[in-house]
Amino acid sequence: MSDTPGRLLTLLSLLQSPREWPGSELAERLGVSARTIRRDIDRLRELGYPVRATRGAAGGYQLVAGAAMPPLLLDDDEAVAIAVGLRTASGAPVSGIEEASVRALAKLEQVLPSRLRRRVAALGTATVPMPADENGPSVDPRNLTTLAAAVAGRERVRFGYQSREGERTRRLVEPYRLVAAGHRWYLLAHDVDRDDWRIFRADRIEDSRLTGARFAPREPPERDAAAFLTRKLSSMAPTYEVVATLRLPAEEAARLLGTGAGEVRPIDAHSCRLRGHADTVERSAAWLLMLGCDFEVHEPPELVAHLRTVAARAAGAAGVTA
Repeated sequence: MSDTPGRLLTLLSLLQSPREWPGSELAERLGVSARTIRRDIDRLRELGYPVRATRGAAGGYQLVAGAAMPPLLLDDDEAVAIAVGLRTASGAPVSGIEEASVRALAKLEQVLPSRLRRRVAALGTATVPMPADENGPSVDPRNLTTLAAAVAGRERVRFGYQSREGERTRRLVEPYRLVAAGHRWYLLAHDVDRDDWRIFRADRIEDSRLTGARFAPREPPERDAAAFLTRKLSSMAPTYEVVATLRLPAEEAARLLGTGAGEVRPIDAHSCRLRGHADTVERSAAWLLMLGCDFEVHEPPELVAHLRTVAARAAGAAGVTA
């Protein structure tokens, strides 16, 4: 990038993020030498922007918090992405974010060019956000920003945590990634005291605080944090072994159930035995009822009880009395 004014603006936009940028990474981003980066940093300081530099393997450059900031630098796609994100934020399970999102969107739309305002307005008219469950858990936005800053800056963070059983503990962690899954946020981090990777639900995190202690990145359990979280949560869910007799030819049952439902073995030409696993009895009941045949459940007893409840509910809806 040979255009010095343009390069300085790009450098400023990078330094606005809540993390420290190693000189080598900035040089790679801007396509210049490390020496040029040092000269550009000096130029920014001359222009009045207080850029802090730290030494060491985890050091780098960062604009001092609270400094006067340059105009927000966004290309067309970035501006539209932010506007759409603010419009849909009302459905996010983050405490108090709805009103703040509306205020921020109003300010953003005032400075958008007319062509972008039309794009944002069209998207806003065509989309309806799914509101968060009013009775569901919500996340303190201050905790999210603290955790995000810790991830970006590779800084240890300490917080209070309430387990699923209600036990409260203090944790010191090295955060790796924040993952938004459905209407919940999760933190994947290395727990320092337990010397193990852990997953924390963000709505159960309280009083998160940066410690100022930097850490060298560890090898994560998996590079794709979302995939790791999905698999881990699935393994933690209760699993039921389902055994049922289906009044249906084995070939037909296998076709209707599809792959992953379990093992289907013929009993005779008109019936078969199903053996499989499921994470919920509700899902198992739905599978069986949608087959459209008679069946008998042998295991688990939780599924038998659930089907009795469903049967009573269906009978009541149909006006059938005992």
